[in-house]
Amino acid sequence: MTRPQAKKVYQRGSAAQMVCDELRKEILTHELKPGAPLDETSLSKRFDVSRSPIREALNRLLAERLVENLPNKGTIVANVDLENFPSFIEVFDLQQRYATRLAARNRTSVDMVKLRDLVKAFDDAVKEYDPLKILQSNFEFHLAVAEAGKNPYLVRQYKELLSEARRYIHIHLRSLETAKEKAILKGHHRDFLEAIEARDVEAADAIAHEHTLKFHDRFLEALKGQIDNDFSIEPTPRKPRLVEK
Repeated sequence: MTRPQAKKVYQRGSAAQMVCDELRKEILTHELKPGAPLDETSLSKRFDVSRSPIREALNRLLAERLVENLPNKGTIVANVDLENFPSFIEVFDLQQRYATRLAARNRTSVDMVKLRDLVKAFDDAVKEYDPLKILQSNFEFHLAVAEAGKNPYLVRQYKELLSEARRYIHIHLRSLETAKEKAILKGHHRDFLEAIEARDVEAADAIAHEHTLKFHDRFLEALKGQIDNDFSIEPTPRKPRLVEK
């Protein structure tokens, strides 16, 4: 009699992190579509782990607003809330401006080292044009900006918005197909870095607001359909009817 294969052995917490990272990637890249069910039993079999790390991973993704729990339906991939995007962008703008202002006022030399490294990581991801790396490096940079402001309450609130913003940003990234359009992301965070390093609070505020407006406009542009003006439908020539004699 063949014994069932033993489950993989992970260090404490590593299985949940592995599952969380993989599911996050699939959600952000739309490999897992909005509304897709996330059944603990099925995921346990897929990742060859017990249900405990699956549950922990789903709770982490719930905190990131990437999944949601529905009564009698379990956990599903959260929908991209297009209807409330105007409300989202309004609050995001306020939080981003405040986070960047505080960073310009309170940053330390240690913060600047970290921010420079994260700007380089973002530029490298853009050069490679790996959408997932762009999303993650953008998230990490702006979170580090908030942390440089030294207000833990703002960090928690802004982090939630940044997490949700990743799904809007990915829609925008997929629309940048040509080299010319991809170039708009080059050096995207350099102006943040300069204003924060100079401790210029007003410039930091203006830069953060401008970036939010660009994010808003580019996302709406990405939602527009691309009409192929070169495409035409030629009428099918009619065959002459045969007249019976």
